[in-house]
Amino acid sequence: MSSSFSPFSANRRQALAAALALAGSAASLPSWAQKSDKVFRIGHQKGWLSLLKARGTLEKRLTPLGISVSWTEFNAGPVQLEALNVGSIDFGDVGEAPPIFAQAAGAPLVYAGATVPRPGVEAVVVPKDSPIRSVADLKGKRVAYNKGSNVQYFLVKLLEKHGLKYSDVQSVFLAPPDARAAFEKGAVDAWVIWDPFLAAAQKTLDARLLADAKGVVNNRAYYFTSRDFATRHTDVLRIAIEEINTIEQWISKNKPAAAVELSAVLGLDKSITELFLNRVAYGAAPVTRDILAEQQSIADTFFDLKLIPRKLNLLHAAPVDL
Repeated sequence: MSSSFSPFSANRRQALAAALALAGSAASLPSWAQKSDKVFRIGHQKGWLSLLKARGTLEKRLTPLGISVSWTEFNAGPVQLEALNVGSIDFGDVGEAPPIFAQAAGAPLVYAGATVPRPGVEAVVVPKDSPIRSVADLKGKRVAYNKGSNVQYFLVKLLEKHGLKYSDVQSVFLAPPDARAAFEKGAVDAWVIWDPFLAAAQKTLDARLLADAKGVVNNRAYYFTSRDFATRHTDVLRIAIEEINTIEQWISKNKPAAAVELSAVLGLDKSITELFLNRVAYGAAPVTRDILAEQQSIADTFFDLKLIPRKLNLLHAAPVDL
């Protein structure tokens, strides 16, 4: 895998250490982590799936099928994709961009489901007293963001919309915690970030929102699986997406209670979580041809920018023929 294009390169050691520690050798795998038709192995980040795990409703739906569920928490989507690639999980959640890089590197993933568009939960922020007042003012400025993430595509399209090229800004590739520190110290001029980091920056750093993704990109979240698992367990995937949609609909109707629960999961003040939840759009469903076309656009953009080494055809990335 070329270090020139893969988001795994920046976090390669972390990703491989996490995935291999989880995977180990086939002989040393714990029983829940071994590939089995009777265990649905879910990787997840802190968020919606954490709430689903706490409720146990997915387990109740799958018990009649003779299938149990195992859960493994990861700190980022790319690490989950590594775990899928080495056969340690069957299912996970991720943003728009990491799967593109994984597929360009040959990962056998398919998209099991997608959320509705969520353009309000990613944005460019600047310090409150920054002289930057418009996107055009970003020209020549130091802009921090996580390489290979959904916000990289957002930044490309935002600059394009305002007559700028991707090369017109100085990209500073930093993971969210490091980007926050750089932003706070004034080492960068702007930060492109997603929630809940975005809400935290607004609430605790008094960051000013310069532009969000509304009218620029859709910003969906995705649920992925392997081609092998999708072929053998379409029923399990259908139930999983239904249960995820159910928890999303509950959150949409019970935001104060959800904010309390999610604050405990994320370790954030409830005011931050409330700000985040109030700008999320809710809903999850299986992928469609139109949704895959959105991913295709991202893949084409990244290829044109030489961020991935080859063109992709993502219509082959559905769990079933569309």
